[in-house]
Amino acid sequence: MPKKTVFGLTDILQILPHRPPFLFVDRVIKFIPDKMIVAERKIDAQEPWFKGHFPQKAIMPGALVLDALAQTSGLLLGFSKKTVSDTNATPSQLFYLASSNIKFLNTAYPGETLELIAEANDKFGALYSYLVEALVGRKIIAKGMLTLAAIEVKQQNNI
Repeated sequence: MPKKTVFGLTDILQILPHRPPFLFVDRVIKFIPDKMIVAERKIDAQEPWFKGHFPQKAIMPGALVLDALAQTSGLLLGFSKKTVSDTNATPSQLFYLASSNIKFLNTAYPGETLELIAEANDKFGALYSYLVEALVGRKIIAKGMLTLAAIEVKQQNNI
């Protein structure tokens, strides 16, 4: 049974500043505001990094799996804030701040679909931590904890 799309690419582009080829989330398939999100990323063999990582047996670089998890975490925060619709809230930009206990347990290959899970863990001021996991089917690719920082966006006057 196909999974239902909760948020598509158009919605994702409204939340994240990333754009191809550095956007690593295709769609959101589950969303519980302020709690958890599940997203997907289809790994395409034509993506530029596969020419060098590695030409004989291409694998998804671990750093990019980690960035996909950070983007998924940012989507959890962004879509959660959007559901509250606080028009008085100061706009903020999210930055990947830290990771801890990240373990890469398996590899992901072109043609596979990464399932990206982020669960809200803790908040301290402008810092948000998430328990994250990337899977292909039942195979865990990576898991651990990420921290994002929300930095206020200052409006600039264009003169």
